[in-house]
Amino acid sequence: MIVLLLFLGAAAALMGYAALQWNARAKERNLKNPEPADPQALAAGKEIYEQHCQSCHGSKGDGKGEKAPELSVAPGDFTDARKMSGLTDGELYSEITEGHHPMPEFADKLTVQERWEVVDYIRTFAAKGPTAQASAQAAGSGQP
Repeated sequence: MIVLLLFLGAAAALMGYAALQWNARAKERNLKNPEPADPQALAAGKEIYEQHCQSCHGSKGDGKGEKAPELSVAPGDFTDARKMSGLTDGELYSEITEGHHPMPEFADKLTVQERWEVVDYIRTFAAKGPTAQASAQAAGSGQP
């Protein structure tokens, strides 16, 4: 009976945690980027990216930075247009803010504005990445 109660308690705690995570994800998804992706924000985002992100995510944003092979989880590939189009700016901002192992959090390293500028800048990789180019070629040829 005690084991059953422990099991039910653990299940209830897990369900509560999942509900909180779902609510947090919904809030993240709905965050609106206050920084316009203008040349000034993109230049600032590029500088921040080069300083804090490039060593893992690569100069092309493809996840093939010099430190990538050392990591337990492959860095995200920002050139994947399909994947990137499925992520909102709020979700990207949250990942930068909170981190996700092995990526560190940047809440205390970058200002709110700087984190949004990085979001603007990493969006540029999908616009010129191989997946985007392949999609553009397929659209031009009438193929799906």
